[in-house]
Amino acid sequence: MIVYVIDGYNVLLSEPRYRDLADTDIDTARAKLVSDVAGYVHGEADAVVVFDGAANPLSDGVHHDVAGVDVIFSPFGRDADSVIEQIVAERASRGDEVRVVTSDAETQWVALGQGALRISSTGFVGRIREDAPGTEDRDDLGTTVVPLDQRIAPGVRDALARWVRGR
Repeated sequence: MIVYVIDGYNVLLSEPRYRDLADTDIDTARAKLVSDVAGYVHGEADAVVVFDGAANPLSDGVHHDVAGVDVIFSPFGRDADSVIEQIVAERASRGDEVRVVTSDAETQWVALGQGALRISSTGFVGRIREDAPGTEDRDDLGTTVVPLDQRIAPGVRDALARWVRGR
């Protein structure tokens, strides 16, 4: 089984697609990332998104299933990198093909040492865009925004274009 282990805040803060939203609404930015990951793996791989909860005394490290994605906030006092390294070791020992998504050099080296493949944060977001064109066109609720000219039949669109031009 392929499993993507994703350094959540590393991706959020390295890509304008999420960083700009995170500057004003971190909850929505996290939800957008998880939604995009769910759409990318769409049941063909496992995905684990790990967010750093080390500084939050209320963070207990519990796994949450969100749209088929395993979402974890590292427990208080433990950073996301160590949780990622543990997940990589566990999944690699099961024989899974582990792909670690982070741009953190130290985490990359540890993951590579355990046999995982490394994908940079920007590289992974690029894959999401290629796999699901238009995912960057979403409103604040995560709903895909599709321009009107892409929602109507081509014949109707052509007729309207001719009508606008007076033909």
